[in-house]
Amino acid sequence: MISVEFLLTALAVVLIPGTGVIYTLATGIGLGSRAAIAAAFGCTFGIVPAMSAAILGLAALLHTSAVAFQLVKFAGVAFLLYMAWQTLREAGTMSVNQKVKSRTLGKIALRGMLINVLNPKLSLFFLAFLPQFLSGNPESAAFEMLVLGIVFMVMTFVVFVLYGLFAATARDRVLSSPRVLKWMRRGFAATFAGLGLKLAFEQA
Repeated sequence: MISVEFLLTALAVVLIPGTGVIYTLATGIGLGSRAAIAAAFGCTFGIVPAMSAAILGLAALLHTSAVAFQLVKFAGVAFLLYMAWQTLREAGTMSVNQKVKSRTLGKIALRGMLINVLNPKLSLFFLAFLPQFLSGNPESAAFEMLVLGIVFMVMTFVVFVLYGLFAATARDRVLSSPRVLKWMRRGFAATFAGLGLKLAFEQA
């Protein structure tokens, strides 16, 4: 069940920079290591609904129901565009702050979670990805998918934390140059907007 092939494939998927990675990197640069870890936790926890939907078969509903898919998709698009606006106006992930309060960490984690929760393609990904590595025993299929999903989540959290800590180490250099910070803020905002537009054209 947990084979070398699964671990290597899952690692390759997790390493590919997506919305969660971009969010974690931006948070690490803007708010430091603690905030980056909170972002990584939120993004990882946001996998739970998609994984649960895949295990319970609800992902098939998103695939067959155009209305359900479109509702979730455009909610995700709106949220990504909101993230782009917040980043551009220095009120989101790239708002520079030396001290991050616990309440702020909670908001950071919540935003990271919503990034994945509002992505309808994620549940479809799990529905297509996990069954490839099952033993073939129908009675244990749900349990095996759960175990594989948990392993995938652990890998996601570890990789995202590493991304975030890497970004946090570059924070001092970025903050020492207002011009660099300005262009990085614009770059992250454009990336969030681009990911939102890409999601808008996704098909079930």
